[in-house]
Amino acid sequence: MTAATHSTLFPQAPDSADAVLEGLDPEQREVATALHGPVCVLAGAGTGKTRAITHRIAYGVRAGILQPSSVLAVTFTNRAAGEMRGRLRQLGAHGVQARTFHSAALRQLQYFWPKAIGGSMPRLVDRKFQLVADAAATCNLRLDRGELRDAMAEIEWSKVTQTIPAEYPYAVAKAGREAPRDPVEIAHLYAAYEDLKRDRAVIDFEDVLLLTVAVLQDRHDIATQVRAQYQHFVVDEYQDVSPLQQRLLELWLGDRDSLCVVGDASQTIYSFTGATPDHLLDFRLRHPGATVVKLVRDYRSTPQVVRLANGLLAQARGRAADHRLELVSQRPAGPEPVYTEYTDEPAEAEGAARRIRELIDAGVPAAEIAILFRTNSQSETYEQALADAGVSYQLRGAERFFDRPEVRKAGIALRAAARFGGNDSLLDDAVNLPSQVRAVLSGEGWTSEPPAGSGAARERWESLSALVNLAHDFAAAQPRATLGDLVAELDERANAQHAPTVQGVTLASLHAAKGLEWDVVFLVGIAEGMMPITYAKTDEQVEEERRLLYVGVTRARERLHFSWALSRSPGGRPNRRPSRFLDGLRPGSGATAGRTGTAAAGGIERGALADTPAARRRTQRTPARCRVCGRTLTDAGEMKLMRCEDCPSDMDEGLYERLREWRAVQAERSGQPDFCIFTDRTLMAIAEARPDSPAELSRIPGVLNRKLQRYGTDVLAICAGHEGVAGDEND
Repeated sequence: MTAATHSTLFPQAPDSADAVLEGLDPEQREVATALHGPVCVLAGAGTGKTRAITHRIAYGVRAGILQPSSVLAVTFTNRAAGEMRGRLRQLGAHGVQARTFHSAALRQLQYFWPKAIGGSMPRLVDRKFQLVADAAATCNLRLDRGELRDAMAEIEWSKVTQTIPAEYPYAVAKAGREAPRDPVEIAHLYAAYEDLKRDRAVIDFEDVLLLTVAVLQDRHDIATQVRAQYQHFVVDEYQDVSPLQQRLLELWLGDRDSLCVVGDASQTIYSFTGATPDHLLDFRLRHPGATVVKLVRDYRSTPQVVRLANGLLAQARGRAADHRLELVSQRPAGPEPVYTEYTDEPAEAEGAARRIRELIDAGVPAAEIAILFRTNSQSETYEQALADAGVSYQLRGAERFFDRPEVRKAGIALRAAARFGGNDSLLDDAVNLPSQVRAVLSGEGWTSEPPAGSGAARERWESLSALVNLAHDFAAAQPRATLGDLVAELDERANAQHAPTVQGVTLASLHAAKGLEWDVVFLVGIAEGMMPITYAKTDEQVEEERRLLYVGVTRARERLHFSWALSRSPGGRPNRRPSRFLDGLRPGSGATAGRTGTAAAGGIERGALADTPAARRRTQRTPARCRVCGRTLTDAGEMKLMRCEDCPSDMDEGLYERLREWRAVQAERSGQPDFCIFTDRTLMAIAEARPDSPAELSRIPGVLNRKLQRYGTDVLAICAGHEGVAGDEND
């Protein structure tokens, strides 16, 4: 959480219903006051849709039109539901239920299970991977981890589209879906999976929706009881509703029409999970008298970013494109988007890391920068490049914040401190909440300065620092807050999986970035074959890829960087071209623009690192090969070692340890983490190559020109066995 969000996260509750409407633009006000009958809100990216619908609920509650306990607001992620609950609480609309579809259904299923089915409800498994693996074994199918994940996705798609195992081959053909294996094999695996769940008396998340639908369909008395409880429904991100979720919503509603849906067909990017925008686009056909409001005032992004986003959709085709919204930026002008071409993917990653280092040095917070890519497999190269540049980062989609062991331990310690007074004289400043939190977390290993090392120690420190920063923000917004209040806030956030901000550049896939925003966004790998992805064959699949890029573009508030590489690995054939989606948008490109050979006027930059050993290596046209077995290398880590991970290493263990000791001294002197000097893999490569000249040292990936100039003398001295000089210079 940043200081800029204090007023939105912890504002003073309005003192009347009319005060709830203050500060809304005309269209948002129209949404907020449309409390009767079906309402459809078509809301573009950054237009304040969450603000509009939470103010709508709060206005209805404060005006006495809606009873809080009768309202159910549903969305798709715990984070979004938590944010909605927080906003409603701050608007004085206490008691309104804001949940995900799964959470709302699970709550109802648990309550009605004894009455509807009897006995104890089966155990819910939150990870089905092992179950799918066991089912594959019963079918005598040998699947690797990737194939198991693909099979798991097919099972999930089948269930949310209400497809039974026997009908899977027909359903997948009808949907034009490309099955990862023979559809008959998937059908058998799906059936075995269902049998295994029954044998073990467990259910999965999709079963929660299926079973709730079954109970509401079969037991009219229970359906009547649910409808008596919830009489007004709000559905966010309605373009992502699956057929199963739509059926559940219809059963909740019955024959009533007190429904408000919010969505944007241009942000439909989850069709592979069964999501479809048809329910949003057909809303007026199902509800002819519906009130329809369009939100197009973009408060998030600069005119330059919005212009590009509009241009991207202007080229789109299909039903969703026919209903696109033309956004209008409400922000001052900003910089034009930057387009950069690189010789290869490692060069692209190093270029992005270098620019990010410059932005951070210029005062841009690392937490306000993101690198977004099409597939998770692209992450490792950027992790390595950021580490080499001394930039902290966090992976979006990694272990959930409140599930981390250090966060759980910190929560226990804070709860104990609050329970035993929270203002003990041993604490630094009894009335200063941030000081109390710092004192408590110091006992858990938190320090005011980050640890010199990297890896797990650094990650633990980042987690605890995020809690310290949250305490500062919370105290700034609520000066009279106690430690107990903060613990209650943490409990609320944990239930919603609404993690505080961890300082560091965000690395995320485009899918994982949905619903988030940053000041600066780097969209990387924007080349044909990756964007659109190579397996997007049909027109609709290609259009979904365009919408995915649109989502990425609209995550940026101020600065937007596009980049692509001409080849995958150093020395590879430069046969790639920029994504077709950028044709006509980037400077110098036309509707049929091909690969850029030289910089176009106005915006294309050449990204290769000119006049450095690394750049000169990349201009060679020989592929990187393993120096042990000769295989062509494509993995960034293997290219750094210049050998396959599995090939035998001839590393000088003693030299490697001496290099690590030298690095520790340098890190301590400079106050940087170890990996900012050299990563372990780079030191390993040095210990294997044992260079005896600057030229040889410069040939090792990870030894950039800057590091060669700063540390080259020391490293070569250590390699030569002159340990006495190592660490005496370059403080």
